[in-house]
Amino acid sequence: MNESPLRDGEFAASVMAVPPLARRADYTLDPAQNLALIRHIEAGGVRTLLYGGNANLYHVAVSEYRELLDLLADAASPGTRVIPALGPDYGKMLDQARILAQTRYRTAMVLPLGGLTTPEGVETGLTRIADTAGMPLTVYIKSENYVDVDTLARLVERGTLTAVKYAIPRDDPADDPYLRRLLQRVPAAKIVSGMGERPALVHLREFGLAAWTTGSGCIAPSMVMALLRAVQSGHSAGSADDNTAERLYDAFMPLEALRNDISLIRVLHDAISFTGLADMGPLLPLLSSTPREHHAKIAQTAGTLLALEREFARTPCNRSDRQATA
Repeated sequence: MNESPLRDGEFAASVMAVPPLARRADYTLDPAQNLALIRHIEAGGVRTLLYGGNANLYHVAVSEYRELLDLLADAASPGTRVIPALGPDYGKMLDQARILAQTRYRTAMVLPLGGLTTPEGVETGLTRIADTAGMPLTVYIKSENYVDVDTLARLVERGTLTAVKYAIPRDDPADDPYLRRLLQRVPAAKIVSGMGERPALVHLREFGLAAWTTGSGCIAPSMVMALLRAVQSGHSAGSADDNTAERLYDAFMPLEALRNDISLIRVLHDAISFTGLADMGPLLPLLSSTPREHHAKIAQTAGTLLALEREFARTPCNRSDRQATA
């Protein structure tokens, strides 16, 4: 695991993969299967792993947290940054922060809590959690009601927050006054689009965000890294990089559509297993697998994406690009 201090511009260097978490039939953590998935993701050039919603950390017991942290730290390669989630409630965050303080992690992401919060309370709580953990936090914003722009800016300026995962859904991601206000106060290099590929191109092209979080990119890491480079390089409509970006973007949409229509977390968890990349086992309660009637289309769609990834990764120029990021 990358244990070096966080540096400016780091979040623009890699798409942030958000993998599911593999468990055995008895719900215990499965080191071998998690390692298999991590190695596949790393082989595509991804160098940031975020374990949050897709890993179902909402329901992880505090008593298991240190084992989970050690497993991920040991599994990741030396150049891979791992960001574990904590929370979402204050009591659980505080216990987890005390555990994090005993590790060499450099940041952790605060899972969003719906309701029972105020912006003032969030500011006080996140400040105490960061102090307890001894590290700046990454905050996950899914609602304008969770924390206002001025409060977010103060937390970034004080060093309490190192990054913002921005995931407030909009009918038109280009029409986002909250995000525009946020960018007036917080550098774009510290803001990551947090809703997968669907709004990612708009968020990077129109708003200049650093990168995005990806679930489907856990299956196609070479393609998602190529998409990031194409978006970062493409400055005009119709350019070669712009055309490459659109082609790669379209390849992710079938699986992203299933995730949006059925369940973001459950579809990705099952999709990884159906591809054979790793056996993710059961989802930790209070979640469960997708209904059986969806399994065939999830398997077919995920298999198609993996086939495209393997074909893409065999291309000599793409292999060179991955070696350059290693």
